[in-house]
Amino acid sequence: MAVTATTGDRKSAGGGTLDGGQPTDDAPLASVAPITDGPDGAESFDAAPGAGGMFASLHIRNYRLYFFGQSTSVAGNWMQNVAISWAVLQLSHSGVVLGAMTAARFVPLLLLGPWGGLITDRSDKRRMMIVTQTCLAVLSLVLAVLSLTGHVSLGALIAIVVSLGIVNVFDGPARQSLISNMVGRDRIANAIALNSIAMNTSRIVGPAVGGLLIATVGVTPCFFFNAISFVAVIASLVAMRTSELMPSQREVRSKGQIRAGLRYIAGTPALMAPLVIVLVTGTFAWEFPVTLPLLTTQTFHASAAVYGTIMACLGLGSIAGALAAARRRRLSLRSLSLSAAIWGILIAAAAAAPNLAVLYGVIVLVGSGAITFNSAAKTLLQLESAPQMRGRVMAIWSMSWQGSTVVGAPIVGAIGGSFGARYALLIGGVAALAIGAFYVVARRKAVDHLGFGSD
Repeated sequence: MAVTATTGDRKSAGGGTLDGGQPTDDAPLASVAPITDGPDGAESFDAAPGAGGMFASLHIRNYRLYFFGQSTSVAGNWMQNVAISWAVLQLSHSGVVLGAMTAARFVPLLLLGPWGGLITDRSDKRRMMIVTQTCLAVLSLVLAVLSLTGHVSLGALIAIVVSLGIVNVFDGPARQSLISNMVGRDRIANAIALNSIAMNTSRIVGPAVGGLLIATVGVTPCFFFNAISFVAVIASLVAMRTSELMPSQREVRSKGQIRAGLRYIAGTPALMAPLVIVLVTGTFAWEFPVTLPLLTTQTFHASAAVYGTIMACLGLGSIAGALAAARRRRLSLRSLSLSAAIWGILIAAAAAAPNLAVLYGVIVLVGSGAITFNSAAKTLLQLESAPQMRGRVMAIWSMSWQGSTVVGAPIVGAIGGSFGARYALLIGGVAALAIGAFYVVARRKAVDHLGFGSD
């Protein structure tokens, strides 16, 4: 299926009408990346970063502030994620419980995701992020105090994790949608890729430092550092020049807007196909908070420091993948499908790693494959979605990529507990390979029959 590129579709996604004549206003984002023919004759987006090359988006002050604020905050987030996973294992000694705890954070997203996206479409996204980031900081501080006073239990962790999930229902779509307001349509792909670099640089620092802290002084400092780190991203949002943000028309409150968003997605093949791929891979492959702690403790009988090293290798590979994505010149469903299939092969290779040295090397490649795939999916979805629908589209992306953990994490955790961590990783690799291969090799008629179009 080619990414939609007809004149009529572009009009709907830009300054034309949508859903029976509802006006849209996307003048600041009207600089559309050129469309070129892919090698198979399918249309695809030219995603060249334009002036400024690989780091084009960093020439924009608002995005530069956001980039460095996120880099600090995400390092704290990963320290906290490592600490929570390790605390759950220490309290329960169970892969099933770890999978359930991981899933608990995404239950609110699965239940409330479209509503969070709708609120985002109605709101000032920068202000919304200031509120959500403040709430996340407070929750991390509560967790730190509980840990310091010795009151951390599985029940307390569940309550905090679910609360974090509720806030992320609103924070996720706002974060994804704000990027296009900062940089404009022609640099969305570059900005998403650079954002991945920031996040995954932090993924190296966060787990590495977190693993060291856990091994030496415990989990409490990880929670305190994360609470403090939110100051950086909140400060970056406050310091932005609002006059330089590219506004898109906010959705006007009316009845049936969630259903309208779901109908819009279901009726837009260029959105449905990437979301199906993201749903499958998000459910089974993107479960590293479950599979990697199990692989560390059960398969290699290693310490928290080794777990931190594994996560750092994942982050190192992700940076390499993000750098490649920042230079990507063409995006299509076919390239997204190939990314998913290759990523699946790499995950399967990690499952078969005979020792830690080999695992470290393969995990670097797994990280690269993950970001190559994920940044392509997010870019295609943002480019194809009408501006007043973008919050709801990205909320469904969040539900598919992260909310699917509610189903996937317990399944993967149970497989790891019953058959071993290698099989828990392997099921993710097979799922990613299968859905990617389907969209690469399926005949045009077969794909059309499923309602997704053809590439």
